Amino acid sequence: MELQKFLLLLYKRKYILVIVPMIAVFITYFLVRKLPDTFKSRSRISTGLVDQSQQFLEKNSGQDENKASQQFSNLIEMNRLKRNFDQVSFHLMVHDLTSNKPFRPQSKLLKEIGPDARAHALEVFKAHIASKQPLSLFDKDQFGINQLLISMGYDEATLQKKIFIYRVNNSDFIDFEYESENPFLSAFVINTLIDEFIDFYSNYIKGNQEKAVNFLDMLMKKKFDSLSAKTRLLRDYKIRNRVLNLNEQAKSLYMQIADFESRLQVAKKDVESFEGAIKGIDQKFSPQDRRYLESVVVDINQSVLATRERLRVVTNDLVKSNFDPRIKQKQDSLKALLEQQVLQSTDRLLVSPLANKQLLVQQRFNLEIALDQSKSSITPLSDELRRLNEKFDMLVPHEALIQNYEGLVDVAGKEYLDIQNRFNQTSLESSMTVQLRQIEMAMPGPAQPSKKLILVALAGIISFIFCLAALFVIFYLDDSIQNATDLANKTNLSVLAYLPYINTSMLDLTNLWKNGEGNKVTIAFKNLLRSLRFEIEREMGHKKQLVITSLSDGEGKTLISLGLAYAYSMVNKRVLVIDGNFDQPTITATTGTNCYLEDYLKNRITLSEIIKEGRVSVLGNRGGDTSIFEFCDESIVKPKLAFLRDVFDIIIIEAPAMDKLNKSREWIVLADKVVAIFAAGSTIKNGKKQSVEYLNDLGDSFAGWALNKLIINRLNKIPK
Repeated sequence: MELQKFLLLLYKRKYILVIVPMIAVFITYFLVRKLPDTFKSRSRISTGLVDQSQQFLEKNSGQDENKASQQFSNLIEMNRLKRNFDQVSFHLMVHDLTSNKPFRPQSKLLKEIGPDARAHALEVFKAHIASKQPLSLFDKDQFGINQLLISMGYDEATLQKKIFIYRVNNSDFIDFEYESENPFLSAFVINTLIDEFIDFYSNYIKGNQEKAVNFLDMLMKKKFDSLSAKTRLLRDYKIRNRVLNLNEQAKSLYMQIADFESRLQVAKKDVESFEGAIKGIDQKFSPQDRRYLESVVVDINQSVLATRERLRVVTNDLVKSNFDPRIKQKQDSLKALLEQQVLQSTDRLLVSPLANKQLLVQQRFNLEIALDQSKSSITPLSDELRRLNEKFDMLVPHEALIQNYEGLVDVAGKEYLDIQNRFNQTSLESSMTVQLRQIEMAMPGPAQPSKKLILVALAGIISFIFCLAALFVIFYLDDSIQNATDLANKTNLSVLAYLPYINTSMLDLTNLWKNGEGNKVTIAFKNLLRSLRFEIEREMGHKKQLVITSLSDGEGKTLISLGLAYAYSMVNKRVLVIDGNFDQPTITATTGTNCYLEDYLKNRITLSEIIKEGRVSVLGNRGGDTSIFEFCDESIVKPKLAFLRDVFDIIIIEAPAMDKLNKSREWIVLADKVVAIFAAGSTIKNGKKQSVEYLNDLGDSFAGWALNKLIINRLNKIPK
């Protein structure tokens, strides 16, 4: 249904859909008919960014595609720098000012300036080509020279519009395309732009590489000086504190400390064990035995004690010398002497009655000697162990400082090596040539296919689409009612019939109903009036008083009221038409009646004067800003109308529109049935919604809608 309504709108606006595209086509044709042919040139450069054969300086030549795309985007944007296009503009102007075959005819501005001004402009262009600098628009002279560029179409903005720079798929190549009216101009622009870009890019890369090399060289020297200073600091500290190899020294001291600790523990254990053994042997002798032994061995014991003292002194010296072999020999000789003296003391006991205890005595002497040796070794072992610990403790602060110095030296060395590697890599890269190069020169190309026909067709198509879009927006925003279904859905009230739009100035109801004269539309109007009359008769039943109103003025109440009157007269009904619209007494003016409602209500005319010879009688009004109840009391109006119901078969009253409030509703109070006229294409908004609610509240008194002024066309077929 919505599609049909949209098609109906398009059909109503069919001339717009035809005329607007035709106008666009004609305008476009006259604009493009003198367009010159265009020529396109193309060139290609290789970047070396993703070419594996050119990545020999890198260990891993593969790279992420996103990174490669970013690099290509940077290159393309660098191509589009104004600096490059300015140089192309200068070269073009120098060519046209010095060549016998300029690319373009001289502009009006170039023709107006004299030879001196041209020579000055040429000199300025050449100077800026040499200096690679743009024109300064702050300078009045250079601003005027820039206007020459613009007049010739050689300025940067104009050149940018016709040039296309793009990466070829995912390859290593970038293509340049330029289109102009001259094939040699197209080739010249492309080749010059690429030359300027490669020159700029090479200088840009070389400059950056040189800056990087100089910076890395300076940084490498700083790192080397820092490394040397930290190394000297470590060396001086070792010399000052007599540290050769701290780790080895600490390891040696730790081993000596562990060895002396074990020797000290053994000596202490031996002292305890020897003392216990001697005590056990003494317990086995009686006091007489001990006195005998002491008397016999007094002199020899003196020798043993002297030898023990000497052995103790030598043992101390042995420990302090860290067990020197020469002192060890002296200790061994003293031990041997001590053993001989012990044997001598034992031999003196052979003739003693205690000879059977010779073995115990010998053991006791041996234990005493061992005990003395162990006791004499404890003190030197403890002293030496204390000395080694003090020496080891002295190494601890040296260890912390040396580790700190060595860490600083290690970090400085790594930093120096890293900077050195980067310096070498950058130096090697800077010595290589730039990978960017032109592999295809731009050549003059053939003329491109003419775009005139395409532009003309596009103008027609785009304008047609624009009209469709505009009409669709109008249709989408249109809230008007176009058919009976819409009216019934939006008001929830029944629609009795619809009537076509008809030109009332060309309509003669008398001839239409009596003689049957008329065209296709008027005949359809008559047939639809018959349908409306039939529906009203079914709604009216035996009731006779019908009020016809509308939501607003101009919706066709008068035409339908008179038409219904003629329709009723054709079925032999006696009809009375009352013009109840005092504001706009159109029925009175149309019929030219001289019988007025005011006279009837005031008893100034009789019923015989109202009834005409034909079957349609008209009761008009004199107009004025009044209403039926303001003119005459309701108690008088109702009997008067009731008297007319006895005379006429149907009374049709045209009431004012509903927006007149009480003027319309006073007639509705007097009506048996109410029919509301609604003009197709109108909307129900604001106050009209209240009027619709009022009609809905009438209940059975409201017969229904009559949709008027419907456009009859191919989509809405005329009923026969």
